[in-house]
Amino acid sequence: MGKILVTGGAGFIGSNFVRFLVESTDYCVTVLDKLTYAGNEESLGGLPSNRVELIRGDVADGLLVDELVRLHDVVVHYAAESHNDNSLFDPRPFLDTNVIGTYTLIEACRKHDKRFHHISTDEVYGDLELDDPNRFTETTPYNPSSPYSSTKAASDLLVRAWVRSFGLRATISNCSNNYGPYQHVEKFIPRQITNILDGVRPKLYGKGDNVRDWIHANDHSSAVLAIIEQGRIGETYLIGADGEKNNRAVVELILEHMGHAHDAYDHVVDRPGHDLRYAIDSSKLRVDLGWTPTYSNFEAGIKNTIDWYRENEAWWRPQKAETEAKYKTQGQ
Repeated sequence: MGKILVTGGAGFIGSNFVRFLVESTDYCVTVLDKLTYAGNEESLGGLPSNRVELIRGDVADGLLVDELVRLHDVVVHYAAESHNDNSLFDPRPFLDTNVIGTYTLIEACRKHDKRFHHISTDEVYGDLELDDPNRFTETTPYNPSSPYSSTKAASDLLVRAWVRSFGLRATISNCSNNYGPYQHVEKFIPRQITNILDGVRPKLYGKGDNVRDWIHANDHSSAVLAIIEQGRIGETYLIGADGEKNNRAVVELILEHMGHAHDAYDHVVDRPGHDLRYAIDSSKLRVDLGWTPTYSNFEAGIKNTIDWYRENEAWWRPQKAETEAKYKTQGQ
């Protein structure tokens, strides 16, 4: 039975990964999470205490990180400041967590010779034109466009350099946009769902033409586990489920599944520097490691997600008022 340290494991994608590990493997899991507004202890609720331990702490805390890394076999690094809008208003936390935090972890993994997997994003590649037939691959040049994506690009490059310079036993995955249970209501899909549940019309940036490549968090989790167990050291793998949809289509689909007219939403001023399109080519992951997504049907995944938010108001309700108040001050 191995021991895995999951940073950011009380956040959205991290908590889904922890739950996936408990359900699918024999690993014992330690979660290191700062429990900022985006981390929620309740996202780990109901998990067995003999398999999962939560430690509140910062990935940039060198002494704490060193001790925890020493005691584990594998480190999976989900912890990140990840909200683009927030990075435009205050970039500093993104540098502290995404860059310094990653540096602190890989130094500890180098010292103790531990296996490290780094969770990143397709946003490091910038964006594609709406009519471009191409998709991102592992060799696409980096071209980040926001403080968030630039700090994630920096963290990727640190990991690559530590592999080459110091022999760090690491892999990297860059994933498309996740959706599913336990996602904070500031994010696009849960915000629309919870607004509708509250009788509030959804809001859409600009014309809603911007395209994202969506993947259910459970599929992201299964891909990460495949990379940890089968991936080649030093390699990067792109994770995607062929889920390209523009934002307008996503809002309309949510409205229809929740029993409303498909056009019952409002437009708001577009985000500065809003990337046009993301699209992932996950061929390497599928061919080399034999991975396939479970939620290949986006509509089925959205229905699953809507049902979860309907049934778990106690989880998201405490976040909602403060989130909407912040958006209101930004005119969104």
